Amino acid sequence: MSKTKLIDVAEKAGVSNSTVSQYLNGRFDYMSEKTKEKIKLAVSDLDYVPNPIARSLIMAQTKTIGVIVRDITGFYTSRTIRGIDDYCKTSDFNFLIYNTDVDPEVEAKSLEALYQSRVDGIIIASSGENTDLIAKYSDRGLPIVHFQLEHDGHEKHIIVSDYRKAACEATEYLIGLGHQRICFVTQDFQHVKSRMDRYLGYVDALTKHKIPVDEELILNWQRNVGFEQSPLNVISNANSPTVFFTQHLAITTELLTELNDNHISIPDDVSLLGFDDIPMAEFFKVPITVITQNPYEIGIQATKLLLDNIRDKNTEPQKIMIPCSLTERLSCKKYKS
Repeated sequence: MSKTKLIDVAEKAGVSNSTVSQYLNGRFDYMSEKTKEKIKLAVSDLDYVPNPIARSLIMAQTKTIGVIVRDITGFYTSRTIRGIDDYCKTSDFNFLIYNTDVDPEVEAKSLEALYQSRVDGIIIASSGENTDLIAKYSDRGLPIVHFQLEHDGHEKHIIVSDYRKAACEATEYLIGLGHQRICFVTQDFQHVKSRMDRYLGYVDALTKHKIPVDEELILNWQRNVGFEQSPLNVISNANSPTVFFTQHLAITTELLTELNDNHISIPDDVSLLGFDDIPMAEFFKVPITVITQNPYEIGIQATKLLLDNIRDKNTEPQKIMIPCSLTERLSCKKYKS
């Protein structure tokens, strides 16, 4: 069966091609009800589906945005995508998702593919390794909104959690329980502003309570190799920490695995507070106290900001910070020296 064309609809309705085109693009206020009804019936009878690419060339919009994420399976990412999806549904937009697995090359290819697809804008959780490429597309007029991580502080439009405040409040919570030797477990934070903000929040709380910052209580973790030093070695030191404060869900789960495998009891042997909630944490034998982000709201706000930029590309740069909250459970207990 040959595909129905716009000219076929026009012939069946007895009107011109341009009249059908105006109707399909919603510009039919001047048309009589009789003409609109004839076109509507012709479209239905012929099962005509407009060519989206052709329409985008005419309207200079595809009504589609791109979303580039670091790990599509992550709890944070899935909730963000849900927020994006819900907002798009209310705004008559569609979206395409690209997953990079934190690979800069895959990220670059994803950006190129979306640009070639003529998307109206992009929401991205970037690796921080394609700054120049992102700037190039932005300079060409493609609206781009960042989320999840702020890398160098020069992202034009970005939605992130208020990491520094959240880390400070969590550290103060632990200090209030009597903990002073708090092990800060993190990825490299020297080159990623959002991670540095968490560290600075931790330092803010220690400084406020006149607790010295001990570099031996900074435990680094890398996605591909794990902990630079075994947490078991850390807690066997003479001045061992009384609590671990982990900065990423993957760090928390890996730490839990190592402690459980070695029969280290939480919170009896050591307390634990994590950044990011753990799915189904309420079913754990010892539910974990966490800083809870609001990725769904981040998805909503990122999409709203992007669509605002699509409508008005002269929108001033914006950084929106979403508050976090502390969810108290059973993994942190009072410490008495």
